[in-house]
Amino acid sequence: MRSIRTFIFFRNIGEKEDSRRSVREQSAARLLYGAGHTQEEICSFLESSVEGMETGRVENSRRKYGRNVVSGGTENSLAHRIFHAFINPFTAILLVLAGVSAYTDIILAQQGEKNGVTVGIIAAMVLISGLLRFAQETKSGNAAEKLSEMIRSTAAVTRIGEKGRPITEEIPMEELVVGDVVQVSAGDMLPADIVLLAAKDLFISQSALTGESEPVEKRAGADRKERALTEYANLAFMGSNVISGSGRGIVAATGDGTLLGSMAGALTEQSGKTSFEKGVNSVSLILIRFMLCMVPVVLFLNGFTKGNWMNAALFAISIAVGLTPEMLPMIVTTCLAKGAAAMSSKKVVIRNLNAIQNMGAMDILCTDKTGTLTRDKVVLEYHRNLAGQEDERVLRHAFLNSYYQTGLKNLMDIAIMEKAGELAGGNGSPEELEKEYTKTDEIPFDFERRRMSVVVTDKRGKTQMITKGAVEEMLEISAYVDYRGEILPLTGQRKAGILRQAAEYNAKGLRVIAVAQKTNPAPAGAFSVQDEADMVLMGYLAFLDPPKETTAAALKALRDCGVGVKILTGDNERVTCSVCAQVGMDTAHILTGTDLEAMTDEQLAGEAEKTAVFAKLSPEQKARVVKVLRGNGHVVGYMGDGINDAAAMKVSDAGISVDTAVDIARESADVVLLNKDLLVLEDGIREGRKIYGNMIKYIKMTASSNFGNMFSVLAASAFLPFLPMASIQLILLNLIYDISCTAIPWDNVDEEFLKRPRAWDASDLGRFMLIIGPVSSVFDILTFLLMYFVICPAVSGGLYYHQITDPAARMLFTAVFQAGWFVESMWSQTLVIHMIRTQKIPFLQSRASLPVTLLTFAGIAGLTAIPFTPFGKAIGLADLPAVYFVLLGVIVICYMLLATAAKKFYVRRYGELL
Repeated sequence: MRSIRTFIFFRNIGEKEDSRRSVREQSAARLLYGAGHTQEEICSFLESSVEGMETGRVENSRRKYGRNVVSGGTENSLAHRIFHAFINPFTAILLVLAGVSAYTDIILAQQGEKNGVTVGIIAAMVLISGLLRFAQETKSGNAAEKLSEMIRSTAAVTRIGEKGRPITEEIPMEELVVGDVVQVSAGDMLPADIVLLAAKDLFISQSALTGESEPVEKRAGADRKERALTEYANLAFMGSNVISGSGRGIVAATGDGTLLGSMAGALTEQSGKTSFEKGVNSVSLILIRFMLCMVPVVLFLNGFTKGNWMNAALFAISIAVGLTPEMLPMIVTTCLAKGAAAMSSKKVVIRNLNAIQNMGAMDILCTDKTGTLTRDKVVLEYHRNLAGQEDERVLRHAFLNSYYQTGLKNLMDIAIMEKAGELAGGNGSPEELEKEYTKTDEIPFDFERRRMSVVVTDKRGKTQMITKGAVEEMLEISAYVDYRGEILPLTGQRKAGILRQAAEYNAKGLRVIAVAQKTNPAPAGAFSVQDEADMVLMGYLAFLDPPKETTAAALKALRDCGVGVKILTGDNERVTCSVCAQVGMDTAHILTGTDLEAMTDEQLAGEAEKTAVFAKLSPEQKARVVKVLRGNGHVVGYMGDGINDAAAMKVSDAGISVDTAVDIARESADVVLLNKDLLVLEDGIREGRKIYGNMIKYIKMTASSNFGNMFSVLAASAFLPFLPMASIQLILLNLIYDISCTAIPWDNVDEEFLKRPRAWDASDLGRFMLIIGPVSSVFDILTFLLMYFVICPAVSGGLYYHQITDPAARMLFTAVFQAGWFVESMWSQTLVIHMIRTQKIPFLQSRASLPVTLLTFAGIAGLTAIPFTPFGKAIGLADLPAVYFVLLGVIVICYMLLATAAKKFYVRRYGELL
């Protein structure tokens, strides 16, 4: 029967895989068909049309070809999340120890002596840790999913409506179906695998699919040669992004049927570990190695001194459990989830949980200027001819360029159209222009040319190429100037005057572009970049992009918390300097893209340290600056919203974008702001540092406490004739202590701790353990001496252990001793939470949060009561006399005083506690 079930199970898996393979093969066949056939043939094959799919056919297509969602494997399945929550190095050790304990306490034990309490407590520890982690990760995942709906990517789709007219609208990418006609332009991510029906200077980056670093040009038109799918010029694929140009295509494959879907398994594999993950893992390995080295020492020392190897083995297992920080994975997960929840309340979507801590470690923030330092609103201040006069003809030509382009409309395009709408007396409105002009062609913007052109034809048949762009680049393609209605050659003197006028505008903080035109540039349908030559320069457009009111305060706040800000912009250096000076940035030293080209990486590494403003940078140069800064040892964040920012965001430690960013920038980001404000970033940085502070608290307090316990156990093993604590008692103590620690993610963090970047560093963990750990051992040993020579004899008729011959009296002596250390250990271990959480004096200068305070003192109260309960008697503990608690109070006060002195010594020597 089992073999039949196994066969059915694997057959079902095979059928699912065959089904996926079939979907991909059918999709590939459609793409190949589309690559080699005409527009009409492919549209007919996909039951659509060049104008778009009829809305009534959409659901049929979705049922036939599937949804446009790529399966993400099993990484978010319930089984995977349960496995991830319960299986980690620490719980693996606990499960091994539980197995050993089950073998020794149950299987090998004599009838009537079998005891499964130790196994039960270990199982409870694993269960509590796993359930807490599972609950936190599930809660975090659900919250992230809800927030992600606020930043969902869309696609421009044309469909045929009920009245038979094509309607273009933005819809979520997952709603696309095979047969839909989509529009793409610079900055878009391809929403599915498409066959191009039209393309204009369309360059697409396929690096995510093919590894090619250079963009490839895509063109419409059948290609009947046999070649690899990605080599067809008329096919474009989901997961790639548009660098420049525009295009229109018909969807041939969606979801798992896309090329990206066929590669999903490889793409969803975990990438290399981040510095954050490496930091947590390094700490875990230090603690595990420490445990594996010390436990055998305890085993052999107790085995040789006591002669009972079984009890020694059980005690060594208990020590191993006590040394295992099994709550570390849960503490880390909870801290990150809490941080994400805190940021979501401030309209910040955390797409990668580890990015929160990376923000806390960030010491340099690189950012674009527009919309970050400045308002997200650009105003057209001047539209002047070359004589310096306001000229509506200059504005009209600029409007035609902005209105008819199909590429990415930036803030300046929007400002031009708004200005033209304000001044239009009817003949400048979009409706009137559509009657007067017909668009013939366009040459989209790209970051190399830094300009874009449209070609329009009026009612009289006159064809014009209208180009606008950066002044220097426009001068390169102009041979003439329009000066007071007269067309004159562009001489060196006139060029110098134009540059001088632009510089004057720039010095006032205005961004300047130039407008040029040319009549009858080329035969219809044959326009290209080569036509951008011998043009007539008409005038200037000057835009005001003033700084935000909050920018200066935000920059000061970032500086105060140890984060330097560097501006990386493609804008003119004069405008950039003007804006930066207004917000209090140092503009004494500025580097441009031209300067960077002349530098080696070694030279740039030195210059980048003293430069706060970089201007006229290409996207590749922005990424290069970020890489160089990271190579200098900085943790670098990058904030941007344009296609020219995506490369820099990908190579940064924390990519930050906004919900209004272009698709590729938003998808490259780890953090998405629903409000583009540097002040929100300061909140994120502080939250990241809080997370680090609370995680490192748990690690250091656990490590030092464990190390102190080892000293105590070794000392006790050397002179005591019995074990200082039974294995079941030690495991129970550790369970209650761990539960007390679960509130640490909600703890307060001292304001001083938040004032500088916090990167993961486990290098000082060893010295912290060596200095702070033995403090608790001093008082453990003092407790041993008081219990052995004072308290226990007092309840045993004044006799010491070796003087007692009655077995029952010896058991009472041992039970009181173990109860004394049981209670004192909880007090010292719990109080160390309050001691290590701050460099200040606990309770007086710095107080823990209410959850931490309540849970830790509840743990102390609960454990202190256990020796007086029947359960306490069942696990070998006895009532403690009143004098014990008087001595315990003295020990606790002395412990806190010595711990404070040790803290001050550590801070003086190494700079800080955490």
